[in-house]
Parts: sequence; C-alpha cells; structure tokens
Amino acid sequence: MSEKKSPRVLVLRTAGTNCDEETAFAFRSFGAKADLVHINRLFEGTARLSDYHILAIPGGFTYGDDIVSGRILANELRLRLGDDIQDFIKARKLIIGICNGFQALVRSGILPGDLGVKSQGEASFQQTVTLTYNESGKFEDRWTYLRLSGKSVWTKGLEDVIYIPVAHAEGKFVPRDDKLLNKLKKNGQVAFRYCDEQGNPAAYPGNPNGSIDDIAGITDKTGRVLGLMPHPERHFIFEHHPRWTRFEKKESFGQGAQIFKNGVQYVKEKLLA
Repeated sequence: MSEKKSPRVLVLRTAGTNCDEETAFAFRSFGAKADLVHINRLFEGTARLSDYHILAIPGGFTYGDDIVSGRILANELRLRLGDDIQDFIKARKLIIGICNGFQALVRSGILPGDLGVKSQGEASFQQTVTLTYNESGKFEDRWTYLRLSGKSVWTKGLEDVIYIPVAHAEGKFVPRDDKLLNKLKKNGQVAFRYCDEQGNPAAYPGNPNGSIDDIAGITDKTGRVLGLMPHPERHFIFEHHPRWTRFEKKESFGQGAQIFKNGVQYVKEKLLA
C-alpha cells in the first residue's frame, strides 16, 4: 500500500507526554503511518489535523498535571484547536485518548460530546463528566480486567473480558448526575467496565479507582471517539502479559492490539476505500 493510501495517525505530544512511541508503534504495526506531532506544530500551522485520519492522545502527565490531570491540554484542545477538532469529528474521523488523553478529552468536553437528540457526535466543549482522584488515595499501577460494553468502531472483535494495565492517580469516573449516566448507558456510550476475571462487578482492586458504575472507558454517540483509562498499548504484544510464560502462544499480539487494528481497518474501509 502506498503512503498516500495508508491511514495517517497524528499522535499528539506536548510537555509531559509519554507512551507516545508505544502508541505510534501499535498503529504502525497494522499498516498506518503514525507521526509524533508536538501540539505547537498545530498552533503554528506547520502540521494540520485535517491531513490525518486518526487523532491519538496518549498517556502521560501533560504540563505536569498542574491544576488537575489533563486540564491544561484540555484547554488548548478546546480553545485553540476546537474548530479543527469539530471538523475532524464531522468528517467521520477517529479519536482515541488513553489515560491522560482520556482526562483531556473529558475536561475539554470532546467526550462524552453533545448528547442532544439531533447530535451527530459533535463535541459539546462543555465538561459533563470527570476523572478525579482514586478512592485509594494513591497512584494505582496494576493490571485490571475489563468487560466489553456498548458498541464502538474501536472495540469490534474484542473478547468479552480483556486484561490490560492501569497507571494513574486520577482515574475515578464520575458523571455530572444520574440522568447523564443513564443517557450514556442508553446510548451505548459505556465502552468498558472494570470487572473480575469472570466479568463480574469487582470491588477494589478490581475497580482500581472507585469509578461510578465501574466505568473504565466511554465513547461519543457515534462510537468513533474513545477514551479509556487503561493502557491497551501496554498489552500490545503477547509477552506483555505478566503471566505469558504460563500460556500457549497462539498469536503475536496481546489483548489491547485489536483496538488499534480496528482504528486502522476503519480508515481503510470507510475513509480510503
């Protein structure tokens, strides 16, 4: 496949970003051209979001998580790139935010987006959910089980229960109110819930942060914008699993890989066909 016909991924970087190389590697492994782009290049106009098919906002501690996690990056997305992001979403392109990226998406109002009846998945740029301090009062760095929930471009073909790690201090998902939570559930916008190995609701440490309704990830109404606290790029290859030596190796990829594969496949089928 020529570069011109390859899905193009913008992996957004700024001060304090990490996991960007791993995220780019994941997309490249399925044939995408992934560029690590500093946010200042978008401000300057030396890079354009419109030239890409997928926007990936990886994990890290952007701007030192001053104020609260992801807030400064969220303000930049909303105030300086808002029109470009809205056009990106309307063009049926994809966005994924992982950990700090998820925090930025919710604090900018890109997720869960406009929940109006006539909305086609536009960003509301109004914050209606948050990711706040873990109930344990400490940074949680552990592997967690996730139960698939809802429907999304990003989650197609995933197993019902997957095992990927978390690493965060502010991951407790809290909606504005019960009415909003019910809308998310009714719309199928809850992508993942923390669970035990059998897929049942789990108390701490199965739910590592105390998230309401065990929510670990959500989408917009279209399912094309995904945010999640766990790190699928950290279980991208089989050997990433902490107990990989005990399993029969049936394939090279880990349980987080399908998410990246889905993004690339969507672009090939829907945007480049």
